[in-house]
Amino acid sequence: MSGDVRVRLGVSSCLLGHPVRFDGGHRRDAFVADTLGPYVEWVPVCPELEAGLGAPRPALRLVKAGEDVRLVTVHGARDLTDVVRAHAVRRADELARLDLDGFVLKKDSPTCGRERVKVYGAGGRPARQGRGLFAQALAERAPLLPMEEEGRLCDPALREHFVERVFAHRRLRDLQSAPRPRAAFVAFHTRHKLQLLAHSPAHYAALGRMVAAGARRREWWEEYAETFLSALAVPATRARHVNVLQHLAGYFRGRLEGTGRHALGGTIADYQRGLVPLAVPTTLIAHHAQRFGMDYVLGQAYLQPHPRELRARSDA
Repeated sequence: MSGDVRVRLGVSSCLLGHPVRFDGGHRRDAFVADTLGPYVEWVPVCPELEAGLGAPRPALRLVKAGEDVRLVTVHGARDLTDVVRAHAVRRADELARLDLDGFVLKKDSPTCGRERVKVYGAGGRPARQGRGLFAQALAERAPLLPMEEEGRLCDPALREHFVERVFAHRRLRDLQSAPRPRAAFVAFHTRHKLQLLAHSPAHYAALGRMVAAGARRREWWEEYAETFLSALAVPATRARHVNVLQHLAGYFRGRLEGTGRHALGGTIADYQRGLVPLAVPTTLIAHHAQRFGMDYVLGQAYLQPHPRELRARSDA
């Protein structure tokens, strides 16, 4: 499954414990560094330090200036917008060429914050409506790159969604270098069918039509990749997970009888009611598929979209 896949992630350097913050400190995050770290090739980035501001350095904040948002020092209001923004754009271009599978950003940072960063108005009161300059540049340069903040990764559903996306991104990246592109794409799509269905039935149908058309143009591969990533960017819902689980349960019709059939149905119902995490029904389905030698079911990325050791589905 996914255990042998090593993803390449960009990360705000302070989250790995690098002393790059304005006060010379760091914000090492245990999930990022210790839990996710063993499966990741990190590309650390600190846009403020890399732009030449040093560490320690004056604290920065975003300030509303007419229709623009400026990056200024908290004390003295020195405007550093142009310097940092220019570096952010250059760095985003560099990172786009490094085949990243995702990026973990520092929450609330005026350069790295993904969303709801404080923007100070004329009266000095902040509104959480901004985005860090580097995060903005990266999103514009790579709009389909999975991006998340370390603070939001404390939420089990958001964490599972992000981890799922970055490992799928890596498998897609491997696919694009496959020696037999047509056959490899068909196998890839078959493996990800139910994962796609859990996220977006509309994208699932569109991707199925692409594969059925059998096009060989380079643009077709690019369209497939873009649509695939767009599908996984749509958060899966409990209802769509239940639909996929029931679809998988259908493969055991005529094989799984009596107590076993009722136990599987009950487990899916328990997940539907929020009584057990997603890992419970998917593990049971994988167990039965192994018993009956059902290679198609066992080959579905949906059952194990990322290394089991990450426990990303244990609370989802």
